[in-house]
Amino acid sequence: SDKIEDELEMTTVCHRPEGLEQLEAQTNFTKRELQVLYRGFKNECPSGVVNEETFKQIYAQFFPHGDASMYAHYLFNAFDTAQNGSVKFEDFVMALSILLRGTVHEKLRWTFNLYDINKDGCINKQEMMDIVKAIYDMMGKYTYPVLKEDAPRQHVEVFFQKMDKNKDGVVTLDEFIESCQEDDNIMRSLQLFENIM
Repeated sequence: SDKIEDELEMTTVCHRPEGLEQLEAQTNFTKRELQVLYRGFKNECPSGVVNEETFKQIYAQFFPHGDASMYAHYLFNAFDTAQNGSVKFEDFVMALSILLRGTVHEKLRWTFNLYDINKDGCINKQEMMDIVKAIYDMMGKYTYPVLKEDAPRQHVEVFFQKMDKNKDGVVTLDEFIESCQEDDNIMRSLQLFENIM
């Protein structure tokens, strides 16, 4: 029974984040902001780590009219930089720092990583299709009541043609960044993140 108790203790060990000083140096947040973020994080995730299931539940609350599970899955993978199935406070806060206060280049690189589902360093049309479809699902029927079934596909066709500069069937990071910077709508949507905090 000692062994079982040991194992139980092992599984309930809480993850403690690295020192706030270190996180302050690595992110664009002040110590005070980090404390507030950590309090919120611990509130939702007392163990100090989030698994994909919890992440999906938290995310679903924000999109009651749609199905956010697929988008949350891709987002979780982008947050889970170690690819070990869990997101620690550090992972969360590093991503947030980029999305809210990073340079345009950093935000675009992060977004590219989100779209590069298999992490092979480029985005193919299917990956873009999967993400766009997940976004449509998440927004739900109320946002796009008159959408045709093939709307995501048309959306991706146009986007992909624009981004795949050398027409080799994949979008590289450089092509992605260049295309996004040429597109006012994309640049505006990146700025939206900055107004959250």
